[in-house]
Amino acid sequence: MRRHLSIPTEQDEATLAVDGQEIRLTNLRKMFWPHHKITKRDLLQYYVNVSKYLLPHLKDRPMVMKRYPNGADEAFFFMKRAPTPRPDWVKICSIPHKRGNIIDFVLVQDLAALLWVINLGCIDLNPWYGRCDDYDRPDFLHFDLDPGPGADFQRVCDVAIRLRDLLDELRMPTFLKTTGSKGLHVYVPIVREPVQKEVWTVAKDVAQALEARYPKLVTAEYRIANRPYGRVLVDYNQNAWGRTLASIYSVRPKPLATVSMPVTWNDLEKGIQLTDYRIDNVPQILAKTGDLWKALLGTHRFNLYALAMASEI
Repeated sequence: MRRHLSIPTEQDEATLAVDGQEIRLTNLRKMFWPHHKITKRDLLQYYVNVSKYLLPHLKDRPMVMKRYPNGADEAFFFMKRAPTPRPDWVKICSIPHKRGNIIDFVLVQDLAALLWVINLGCIDLNPWYGRCDDYDRPDFLHFDLDPGPGADFQRVCDVAIRLRDLLDELRMPTFLKTTGSKGLHVYVPIVREPVQKEVWTVAKDVAQALEARYPKLVTAEYRIANRPYGRVLVDYNQNAWGRTLASIYSVRPKPLATVSMPVTWNDLEKGIQLTDYRIDNVPQILAKTGDLWKALLGTHRFNLYALAMASEI
């Protein structure tokens, strides 16, 4: 029944029954992408349409909310702490921070919670790398490939292939997606043992090894002022504790409402563009391909401790 849920088109507010809960949706006709006549209602409907593919990737992961109350072209703000009051069916994850401060993050466990978060003005979704029951131990590491000045998307694709080849040498399984913004994300599912700082260290070693192999293509330099021109940043620092990236199937606040979309390595080698995946066509693509990242949810995971013992990087 979920795939048939339709958000009303001719009214500004609606109260819907979703997953046995009542949820009030507001400002449905507000233009979130005015140049393309994409409304907040369209954004909500997109997330309904992709929810069966998206929700397994969000389950049990604390969510940092990035809110665009007036649409993609307007000001945004980050919100870690779950707002109050909130429905009692919205679950939270309490995580201690510095000086004993405890932050209650939202958990997006079902479609009702997903729509509640999007209704707050969240365009993209930014989950933690760990799950709530052991948030210090992520179940993947990743690399954010970001083109610097003088580097185009084709160069990002070239670097992604070289990174894949290096990770293949280390026998690491890889999953690829567009960022929906400027670059690509490469994820590696890992056994849930190392803490976040250890995962960050491995990602840094890999990024620096790739830079040493391809110094005219790659930089691992995090300080913007020190990055050489025309390079692709292999950003390992996004593996640091508390950092997030836009999740799979997230719409991005970009002019064409592009989506962070999983793609195959064959797709990449044949040629893709970031604008190939948008709010208006991703549900139809998913109906044909299914979730290309479904295996990332499985049990086949790489053991980082075995890699460290072998000192292979």
